[in-house]
Amino acid sequence: MSAPAPPAPSALKRGREVELTLEQFADRGKSLARLGGETGPDGTGRGGFVVFVAGAVPGDRVRARVIKRKKSFAEARVLELLEPSPLRTEPRCEYFDACGGCKWQHVEYPAQLQMKGEAAVGALRHAGIDLGAAELRPALGAELRDGSGGTYFYRNKMEFSFSAQRWLTDWEVASGETFDTRFALGLHVPGRFDKVLDLKACYLQSEWSAALVNGVRAFAHEHGWKPWHAREHTGFLRILGLRTPAHTADRMVNLVTSRRDEERMAAFAAFLQAEFPEVTTLVNTVNEGVAQTSYGEAHVVFGPGTVRDKIGDYTYEIASNAFFQTNTVMAERLYAVAREFAHLKPTDTVYDLYCGAGTISLSLADAVEKVVGVELVEEAVENARTSAAANGVTNATFVAGDMLELFKPDLVEAHGRPDVLVLDPPRAGLHPKVVGQIAHLRPERIVYVSCNPTSQARDLHYLLEAAAYTVEAVQPVDMFPHTHHVESVVGLRLA
Repeated sequence: MSAPAPPAPSALKRGREVELTLEQFADRGKSLARLGGETGPDGTGRGGFVVFVAGAVPGDRVRARVIKRKKSFAEARVLELLEPSPLRTEPRCEYFDACGGCKWQHVEYPAQLQMKGEAAVGALRHAGIDLGAAELRPALGAELRDGSGGTYFYRNKMEFSFSAQRWLTDWEVASGETFDTRFALGLHVPGRFDKVLDLKACYLQSEWSAALVNGVRAFAHEHGWKPWHAREHTGFLRILGLRTPAHTADRMVNLVTSRRDEERMAAFAAFLQAEFPEVTTLVNTVNEGVAQTSYGEAHVVFGPGTVRDKIGDYTYEIASNAFFQTNTVMAERLYAVAREFAHLKPTDTVYDLYCGAGTISLSLADAVEKVVGVELVEEAVENARTSAAANGVTNATFVAGDMLELFKPDLVEAHGRPDVLVLDPPRAGLHPKVVGQIAHLRPERIVYVSCNPTSQARDLHYLLEAAAYTVEAVQPVDMFPHTHHVESVVGLRLA
């Protein structure tokens, strides 16, 4: 029996059910169908009215309900999978349908890489950037910590939330069992700041981490410690943070609580040392605020209060709330690409803007004359200086301050004109005035590293309009398998 003809776009009202065949990947992990357009020679639609569907895969035929209707597009939610795409696979995690951690586990990994590569390059093309002479590389796939290849257990840091409002999965509800919904330790349900899944398994960090989460849950139940209630702002336990570095045996537990209680922390420390002796340091962060975050006053209960990890040849000391690339192995590959695209020379001066804790800066330092890192967060700059000293790097200087105020002629006068500019800004990208300052300075080579291809493309569009740069190469890097997120590295050279 053939599928019914798709409705006219004018009939796509909010709440209507419709059958759709998904054609291609779209932004933020969605897929799209087109109505009323033409079919191109590759079998995909051209023009027409676009319907975005979350959770669907190109090649799926689905029954969906329209949840949003705009002038030029609609969004729909899958009600039933009528015919699965050959790109689909069985999700590994039993919490997949409810958890927001790995929303692409149902897509074969080669298709994920294709989607991420298309997203990075597509954003540049959509911004009107000429890529005619550029080398467009396929996305670099993830590797496990031992280099054997794989897409699970890649994170070196996780934060699990305690909650007095547990979310039950569909299969938990269908089981008919009675659950205590007043306690949960796990990850938030997408779109809900208050509801948390009580996870017994997670494939993001390590099997050891999952065992520790289950052990801490049992300990909290045994001692009657109350979890945080996000609406009533009550409870003792807030967040369980774990750091498991890739290249050392260090292990950190950061228990975030709503108040300091030394007697309870002594009992918790004794539990960890008896049941999880691999833990090398325990930190108790006290967050007395309303927001459910891991920021607050940190107290070291035992151990040094830090862990160590390596990227390339350098070892970094990492505090409980310090920024460090979450996927160590892929960070090494990302930095290798940045180094390659920079075409470094021994006489080069490199500016690393938005340098964070200086990981990219230090990874380049051995190949150039000087590196200057600029970063807003003073604590991160101190971390960078400490790491430089600990690793014997003497040609790296780190400056703290607002980029708009610092990236001016005075900085160049103090440290020299950069031959290479490395950019790794937050997701929002560059301030337009910073783009203007870069265009005025005109460094010979630029390497733009971004976790948001859309803002990266916007910034590069403005930069290429203001100065005569050409795009030499584009390299997407998959730092976070089973999500729609992708890092994009773009190399530019002054024409």
